[in-house]
Amino acid sequence: MDQSEILKPEMIHDTPKGHPKGLYVLFATEMWERFNYYGMRAILVLFMTKALLFDKAFASNLYGSYTGLAYLTPLIGGFVADRYWGNRRSIVTGGLLMALGELLMFACASLYQSNADVSAFLFFSGLGFMIAGNGFFKPNISSMVGQLYPAGDKRLDAAYTIFYMGINTGGALGPFICGYVGDTGNPVDFKWAFLAAAIAMLLGVLVFILLRDKYVRDPEGVLLGMKPERTGNELSPVLVYLALLVFSGICVGLIYIDARVYSYLSYLLLAAVLGIAYMIFSDKNLTVVEKKKMSVIFIVAFFVVFFWSAFEQAGASLTFFAEENTKRDLGFFTVPASWFSSLNSVFVVTFAPVLAWLWIKLGRREPSAPTKMALGLMLLAIGYYVIAIGVDNVGNGIKVSMMWLIGMYAFHTWGELCLSPIGLSLVNKLAPLKFASLLMAVWFLANAGANVLSGKLSSLYPDGTKTTVFFGYEMHNLHEFFMLFVFMAGAASIILFFLTKWLQRMMNAA
Repeated sequence: MDQSEILKPEMIHDTPKGHPKGLYVLFATEMWERFNYYGMRAILVLFMTKALLFDKAFASNLYGSYTGLAYLTPLIGGFVADRYWGNRRSIVTGGLLMALGELLMFACASLYQSNADVSAFLFFSGLGFMIAGNGFFKPNISSMVGQLYPAGDKRLDAAYTIFYMGINTGGALGPFICGYVGDTGNPVDFKWAFLAAAIAMLLGVLVFILLRDKYVRDPEGVLLGMKPERTGNELSPVLVYLALLVFSGICVGLIYIDARVYSYLSYLLLAAVLGIAYMIFSDKNLTVVEKKKMSVIFIVAFFVVFFWSAFEQAGASLTFFAEENTKRDLGFFTVPASWFSSLNSVFVVTFAPVLAWLWIKLGRREPSAPTKMALGLMLLAIGYYVIAIGVDNVGNGIKVSMMWLIGMYAFHTWGELCLSPIGLSLVNKLAPLKFASLLMAVWFLANAGANVLSGKLSSLYPDGTKTTVFFGYEMHNLHEFFMLFVFMAGAASIILFFLTKWLQRMMNAA
């Protein structure tokens, strides 16, 4: 091994009570990437409806396809990193692809008035490059956090908490800055939001490139995220980047076909889950106990779909609601509708330490993982009930206080803190080592399916006199629309509560 790849541990670590400086490099890199993703997401449906003049139903479905595919491509990006590229190269490649995607969106937003055809091509290309880049970036950076610490290090939980704060710092700043420069009421200004997101992503890549060699190392001082050792001939750089361009082009095609030609994504996701389930449960080497534990993952993933499909309305129908039905004029300043997308991240940073303290304080009375997840679904339902009350008996064109929206986001964040980290931990605990990656893929697929469903549900948003229907349930106004999520999340929560004892027995089977 090249001696330049090794430093003495004391040169790269703080005191034993502190954390490796590499953690803060990864924190900053992830923060700028989340700034990019959530900043762009906050204004996406507004750009589609106000500048590109898509109707709300089409914009909602396209939003769902985009976010759904963004959860699918990490399966490919993770595979490429594990087998060929390593984390470092994948993170830089993914970041540059996402920055390029934002620049294509900037060009789209600059040309939509003068050249609609070129603008449409740039729009779908921008989304495709964002999806491809996210696939390489997302699964690789978080996996490096744990590698900074020796096995069994007690600082690891705190490290992931710090890293999670980085995610939410970016998630709060992105919609705030992008909304400030782009969501001005003049559709021409949306381009500045995409440019701000591109700059943020490039800053993240720059931080990582400049500091990774010095700080992103394991406890022995060895560089992390290097290419895995392989035998045989390496592919030429030309072929590698040609393959990368082809992959990005495929992502462009996938989102265009799902939006304009045939909505296939839901069927693809269902087929993928069934295929993985068959691969796993047909393995004759698995014990009955292992199959029981893996069954819990599939059952919990099913309920997760109900949570995220409602939660992810934040980027679609709830953005429409903030724009059209919420009083945002403070007298001296009108709050951009996109700013409300920052609330979830602000609340996560505020309440995550409180929830962590509460679970420790409860001690033996701490709820089981399935119970916490059922509680998360119930808190989500309560959040929608809050906003449903706020719009009940309110006439068309009447705007309501922003406090209803703020209150709803608070409940949603409490629900997320009960469900999201708990679910990820559950997958890691229950998955046999040989199927760890496939079962994490199930979790990603559940999130992807939920995002696709969120777009379809958002397309039912009542618009003036328009009546929408979901499995026989008619929605004539916003109250009935929000009550749909109360019924869905509430019913899923109650069923999961009833299943918790049975799921606990399967989890603890021996």
